[in-house]
Amino acid sequence: MRFPILNLLALASSAVAAPVFIGTGDKAIYLSDFDAKTGKLTEPVVVGEYNGPGFLALHPTKPVLYAVGAPKTPFEDKSGAVAAFAIGSDHKLTFLGEASSAGKDACHVAVDATGKTVAIANYSDGTATTLKLDDKGIPQAGGSVIKKTGSGPTGRQKGPHSHGVYFDKSNKFLFEPDLGLDKVFVYDFNASDSTIKEKGALVAKPGAGPRHMTFSPDEKNAYVINELDNTIQVATYDGKGGFEAIQTISTLPDDFKDKTTTAEIEVHPNGKFVYGSNRGHDTIAVYSRDTATGKLTFVQFAPCGGKAPRHFKIDPSGKWMLIGHQDSNTISVLALDPEKGTLGEPSAPVSTPKPICILFAK
Repeated sequence: MRFPILNLLALASSAVAAPVFIGTGDKAIYLSDFDAKTGKLTEPVVVGEYNGPGFLALHPTKPVLYAVGAPKTPFEDKSGAVAAFAIGSDHKLTFLGEASSAGKDACHVAVDATGKTVAIANYSDGTATTLKLDDKGIPQAGGSVIKKTGSGPTGRQKGPHSHGVYFDKSNKFLFEPDLGLDKVFVYDFNASDSTIKEKGALVAKPGAGPRHMTFSPDEKNAYVINELDNTIQVATYDGKGGFEAIQTISTLPDDFKDKTTTAEIEVHPNGKFVYGSNRGHDTIAVYSRDTATGKLTFVQFAPCGGKAPRHFKIDPSGKWMLIGHQDSNTISVLALDPEKGTLGEPSAPVSTPKPICILFAK
């Protein structure tokens, strides 16, 4: 009877394991399994090869994963690339194709709700690009290439630096934080032909350096994490591409004076808490969110368990946070209290080369 019992236990364990894709600054995409009952993360294994596959995104309906990085075969204009991979039943990846990102150093990627458009942020020249996806989900020519000019007041802001791309739930708008120009650009998005057209912008304080953003579950508020001045800008959102800034709050203790920059931001699925990462201070800043106004109140600075938390992700249960550390080459897991918003002590980390993006598979 012993072996059947063990088999049942193994099946029960696998049933709660959630596959997690990991984008890296290495030459591979990794996969790990996360157990939401125990908070354990398995040692990551390589499931796909690519050059610097940093940020990742999933197709909304097809078993296809996207990664931005450097192309397998360099393009004549030395642009970055977005690659598509088929996800197998074992979650191993098969390369389907790639296309130019039409800009330098592609750093962020998003797919629209129809699964017919992929958007890319290019850091070094600030280009925002949209490309059409074919019936297999492979990126093709077409869409828009938006090139910007201008600068900001700090040494990191000598030109535009696109750092993120985000579609809203209505699929009518695309948002693009630009670290170099201190703005979150708003674009009208045409899903029928994959084009975007500039509509307006949420303006940050000069020198703030908008990096990434997120919305509350009801999309009544947007939260933008500013890399250079270590703040979070809070804004109301009207659902029509319009913002009104209502608060700016620091991600650091008042007495912290050492060098540090922010990286990632996320709202808890219950909408009650907001989290931002500090690289240098090496913490996750935790805030409670007033669900009526959207404003934030400080709760906790939680040690992240590694050096330079570049990315983190709350698991689907809302009870754990996985944090990727770019300078210590590890991913740690912290227990999360959904009622209080607080984070626990980091668990034993797993080794991952230069983790950049953590993405739960569907």
